[in-house]
Amino acid sequence: MVRRLLANGAAQVRVLSRDELKQHEMRTEIGSDRLRFYLGDVRNRESVDRAMPGVDLVFHAAALKQVPSCEFFPMEAVLTNVMGSHNVIESAARNGVHSVVCLGTDKAAYPINAMGMTKALMEKTAQAFGRNNPESTTRVSTVRYGNVMCSRGSVIPLFISQLRNGRPMTVTDPEMTRFLMSLDDAVELVEYAFRSAHPGDLFIRKAPACTVGALATAVAELLDTEPEIDIVGTRHGEKLYETLATREELSRAQDRGQFFRVAVDARDLNYEQYFDEGDIFAGAADDYHSHNTERLGVAEVKSVLANLPEFRTLVRASERFEQR
Repeated sequence: MVRRLLANGAAQVRVLSRDELKQHEMRTEIGSDRLRFYLGDVRNRESVDRAMPGVDLVFHAAALKQVPSCEFFPMEAVLTNVMGSHNVIESAARNGVHSVVCLGTDKAAYPINAMGMTKALMEKTAQAFGRNNPESTTRVSTVRYGNVMCSRGSVIPLFISQLRNGRPMTVTDPEMTRFLMSLDDAVELVEYAFRSAHPGDLFIRKAPACTVGALATAVAELLDTEPEIDIVGTRHGEKLYETLATREELSRAQDRGQFFRVAVDARDLNYEQYFDEGDIFAGAADDYHSHNTERLGVAEVKSVLANLPEFRTLVRASERFEQR
């Protein structure tokens, strides 16, 4: 995201995070005088306020994201994912920021784990600001998408590392399905929200999916290795498939080709008119999830990965990849 903003001519890009090591690595690697770093934590409103003056656009991605970790420490997830998001939104509004895009997750739809629940509350916090502050010049929206291939913490780097070290690939459930999205696709969704959002909007990027078993087999075959899979069982809070949009959301969504736009429910607290008049639900037939989206087989997943720059970089680093 930083590289894209700098390439597009941003006068200045500010990075607020609590990770001084990654800040140092980015500072050294990018080396731009238009890039500024602020050490702080979204839990601390003062540190957010220090970075916010004069900013036009805010991309809020700070979160606790590991499902099992949040299951064991749910209040830590609340402090970062909910209270931290509230701090970012309120600070942005006070400083006259034009647009705030909050990064969501498919786990916020029908959440069954603490990470998904807190990210769902993050979405509600963003939507409530838009609903409750119609005169604000700050436009707050959210984006929701599934797994970003080869990102930090994703399963693909783990598979490559396991294969490189001669170990079997650990898979929770081979029939589990997950959405597949590239880093470029994820960044384009954020840019689309910056350009197109109305207050409280939720944007969802459509994506294909595959089984985890097919993904593991594809990675192994691209590394010319016989796939050996060790089934370890579902982890704390994991789902068999991921939902990007619920049928209730789809009932009021606009289909914009590559994206769904879900407008905020703008009804107020005067429920009497709805009880008296009734409200007929004409929802979609089903949710939009990784079991009913376009399903990719092993050959198709191999084609996707082979053309993914991030995958080629990971494989070159493992010294096991032959150019195809």
